[in-house]
Amino acid sequence: MRFAVDAHAIGRHLTGNEVYVRSLLQGFARLDHESEFVTYLSRDDAQAWVPARLAVRRIAANPFVRLGCDFGLRLRWDRPDLLHVQYTAPLACPVPVVVSVHDVSFLEHPRYFPLHRAVQLRMTVRRTIRTAARILTVSEFSRDAIARAYQLDPERIAVVHNAAADCFYQIRREKASAQVLERFDLAAPFVLTVGDLQPRKNHVGLIEAFARMVRAFPQLTHQLVLAGKETWFSGRVHDAARRSGVADRIRFLGFVSDDDLLQLYNACDVFSFPSFYEGFGLPVLEAMACGAAVCCSNTSAMPEVADGAALLFNPGNTDELARAMLDLILLPELRSRMGRLGVQRAAQFSWQEAAKRTLEIYYAVAGEPQPARRAPVAASISAQ
Repeated sequence: MRFAVDAHAIGRHLTGNEVYVRSLLQGFARLDHESEFVTYLSRDDAQAWVPARLAVRRIAANPFVRLGCDFGLRLRWDRPDLLHVQYTAPLACPVPVVVSVHDVSFLEHPRYFPLHRAVQLRMTVRRTIRTAARILTVSEFSRDAIARAYQLDPERIAVVHNAAADCFYQIRREKASAQVLERFDLAAPFVLTVGDLQPRKNHVGLIEAFARMVRAFPQLTHQLVLAGKETWFSGRVHDAARRSGVADRIRFLGFVSDDDLLQLYNACDVFSFPSFYEGFGLPVLEAMACGAAVCCSNTSAMPEVADGAALLFNPGNTDELARAMLDLILLPELRSRMGRLGVQRAAQFSWQEAAKRTLEIYYAVAGEPQPARRAPVAASISAQ
């Protein structure tokens, strides 16, 4: 069999979408030695992230060119048995499509997007879903939301959970703190959040909660660290920091590499994730895998992912958010217990299992039996 994967997100700092496709490709290379995999990239430096045995093709970076004509022409030349995309398939796609839709926030909360992006997603995702051979998503929450939004039988939608990548694990906190100090001139203690500076990540609310926390407990020496790419919304977040009264204790690191994230997760006192809406919430698991004590929102998919291993709060209630962070900072035993529970929870998710399940769906769509793997796959505990 020949399976094609749209991997244009690799190398473009598209955070969750990039982690998703990179992790699946690594899993495919380990699990399936019989089929051929063709990956389509739009950056020269992206090939370093693709396993050596997977074929690589270049497609246009411009989405209008890529989806309008370039991708379709290349698929006709390569003739795969199916194409796996995230959200949007190319026009006039000549092969069956498996589409991953991580969430439908662009439908339920379009204010979180620039107008042109929300309109584009409404149009292209609907077209892709209507014609897809199979739909994948990453949580039960997202499956229900997709089925509701597009009036689909939920059985058409397969849930394949994300996981923390292997590069996120526990290291000695002292070592991580030293690396963070050297790399960012950032001394512990600090509260960390990870995510692009966009409206739904609720950085403005987090900054307000942090300022309230500091005013209530001025003896605390913590800083607030925001790791995430600048976006069209960044100005609002920076303005909130300047107006907070604690701007000298707020650090913006911009986009950081996985190596740097490993150190930051391990060095932080608390990981806070106050997003309004997530189809999964991958940074929650990444922080847990590193042993960080996590507090996160009680909305969308986050309670499903955290499952008792994080303190939950209403992201629209600044006092609740501040209280959750304070509880983890002021109560060492609670912080230690949540860190242990988080490590256990993160271990219940596996990219190997996600790749295995995705391959099963590929073979079912292609109408072929799946060949036996050369090596058994370690059993994975269900994330449900």
